[in-house]
Amino acid sequence: MHRQKGVTLSGFILWAVVFIFAALLGFKIGPPYFEYLKIQKQLQEIVKDDEARSGLRRDVENAFVKRSLIEDINAISAKDLIITKEGDGIVVSAEYSTCVPIMGNLRACMDFAPSSAK
Repeated sequence: MHRQKGVTLSGFILWAVVFIFAALLGFKIGPPYFEYLKIQKQLQEIVKDDEARSGLRRDVENAFVKRSLIEDINAISAKDLIITKEGDGIVVSAEYSTCVPIMGNLRACMDFAPSSAK
């Protein structure tokens, strides 16, 4: 008699639940990270932009507002930008936190610090 190999029904259900929970967690946590990457990219492009290269806060904020409307960035506003001079250029950065509800009273809180220097 040959011994059968494979996954039992209870093992399959357990792995399915683990996989579904991991997928749902990824679907909930993914968008804030993608928005962080968009903000990071926009800050790097603002520093390279001739309009904002003057280093004036107003020019940098206007460049950020224009780009954030196009890219649909809602996590931060132009007032949240931290603008510092380094050498002959500027560094634009920000710090923000976001909390995403997972299920019930379980939340995932994430802190982000995008910067044009990275």
